[in-house]
Amino acid sequence: MRRLRAAGAEAWLSAPTSEQWVWLARIRRPQGRKGEVFADILTDFPEKFSERHQLWLLPADVTTAAAKALPPREVELSAHWLHKGGIVLHFAGIDSISAAETLAGLIVAVPYSQRAALAEDEVHIADLIGCTVFEVTNPEPVAVGQIENVDRAAGPVPLLIVQGAKGEVLIPFARSFLRKLDLEARRIEMTLPEGLLDLNP
Repeated sequence: MRRLRAAGAEAWLSAPTSEQWVWLARIRRPQGRKGEVFADILTDFPEKFSERHQLWLLPADVTTAAAKALPPREVELSAHWLHKGGIVLHFAGIDSISAAETLAGLIVAVPYSQRAALAEDEVHIADLIGCTVFEVTNPEPVAVGQIENVDRAAGPVPLLIVQGAKGEVLIPFARSFLRKLDLEARRIEMTLPEGLLDLNP
């Protein structure tokens, strides 16, 4: 049975982005006077920044026409350090506060093919987006809905944000609930506590 380990996935991850890019951080604001920026960490592997010299910057919302017309910007990471729950990044060629301000709101990412490797019993959050959750407590499986996002900030167990027939359903992605995970079939089978689906909508 697989357990959840996220790599390059933010608390609210959009499916279109996850198909091509792995999100590592979201730039918030300038930090310092030499072009550094402060960013929220969106990966469970912040230590991997020491191994990554080439990164890409892209808009958070890739569905807009303006974003689609803006190609990902490749940048060189010249320095980084953890700071107050986030990370400070300094990119080559970004040497002033005004230059750093232009990066606010952008996502720091790497191509999907470069995401961190996981153990066999682990799964990337990005791979869960688009899967259909089935309730299999009874002999006849019941489709609950499709996973639209995953909230990792709600507590110790990530919450699957599932769009069902009656609206949004929040399902803890707990090992005790998971019965089968088939990423190729985009199918997740779970046994859920009685009443959970009625409480969430």
